[in-house]
Amino acid sequence: MTRNGKDSVSEIIVEQIIHDKETPVLILSTDIIQSKYHQFCEALPESKIYYAVKANPHPDTVKLLYELGSGFEIASEGELNLLLQLGVSPSRIISSNPVKTPSFIKNAYSSDIKYFVLDSHSEIAKLSQLAPESKVYIRLTVPNDGSEWPLDRKFGVEINDAIELLVESKEANLKPHGIAFHVGSQCTNPNAWANAIEKSKVVWESVKSKGIELKSINIGGGFPCEYTKPVSSIVEISQVIRRSLTMNFPPEVEVLAEPGRALVGEAGTLISTVIGKAMHDERLWFYLDVGVFNGLMEAIGGIKYKITTPKIGTNRKCVLAGPSCDSMDIISEDIELPELDIGDIVIIMSTGAYTTCYASQFDGFRIPDTYMSHEELI
Repeated sequence: MTRNGKDSVSEIIVEQIIHDKETPVLILSTDIIQSKYHQFCEALPESKIYYAVKANPHPDTVKLLYELGSGFEIASEGELNLLLQLGVSPSRIISSNPVKTPSFIKNAYSSDIKYFVLDSHSEIAKLSQLAPESKVYIRLTVPNDGSEWPLDRKFGVEINDAIELLVESKEANLKPHGIAFHVGSQCTNPNAWANAIEKSKVVWESVKSKGIELKSINIGGGFPCEYTKPVSSIVEISQVIRRSLTMNFPPEVEVLAEPGRALVGEAGTLISTVIGKAMHDERLWFYLDVGVFNGLMEAIGGIKYKITTPKIGTNRKCVLAGPSCDSMDIISEDIELPELDIGDIVIIMSTGAYTTCYASQFDGFRIPDTYMSHEELI
């Protein structure tokens, strides 16, 4: 089993899982998470890193990143309570969800969280009432070109509306602090960040002429991880970001980044077991004990995973499906694997992000247990 010339999950770990644990099991490599975090710090030294908790909220993941020095971006009371229970300082927490429940705003404000993102008049009204004098960012709509999971439909406003909302925020006893954007999840186009930064400059300068001095740019997340094909590295993306920031903003501007997938995605290895096989429409189908509903929801949106098996044999094209009764539960329709038998192991790589946190127990199938490993898995 190889991936990019490196050893895949070690046979020792696979044998240990088969012997000691019931699959499906998600293993997270602490070594890879640490390495990815340090890469971000080195590539974006001027930026403050806020891990997007939604990518993988497992307590051990959060604790590891907290110990490394990361901040955290949250969207809900559940994520807030998780961080506070783990002892994360509120000074290292921000909220970038443009639509927040009143109860979340109250609890975040009472916990001394000061930074919020918004993109509507109604959110200004909520924050001015429930979190007065909070520092706010306006979510700007930016192109999601190159994103495999676009996020530009639901949130964000155009330039004129962003200007209007910043002015209104100041009048509503809030503190306009900056501009936030998101280029879309799994963005493989570094220029997407440059285009977003250039668009942010227009808003920045327009409100400055109205007496509003902004201080910060939140460049969001979207940084990709590697699945089945190479992607731009954080070093390559950061060079584009830093060059664009230098060209468009003064050096004292505060920069925030919210990596999620890129910090934890490649750290995850999902180990599953074949529970069935059949021929349908002259195609060979293998069924696993994990599928799109209990761990691989992003497969529905087009994410393709690197999939291997310890089984040795001649590869043939097949369909890989999950265990549920729903016909949408298909992981891949064009995978090539050896002839598998019930009980054989299938290993799904780069599954550290948006797996268990998206998962449900639909049809009664359980969500994979998560374990941390200090051994580099890939």
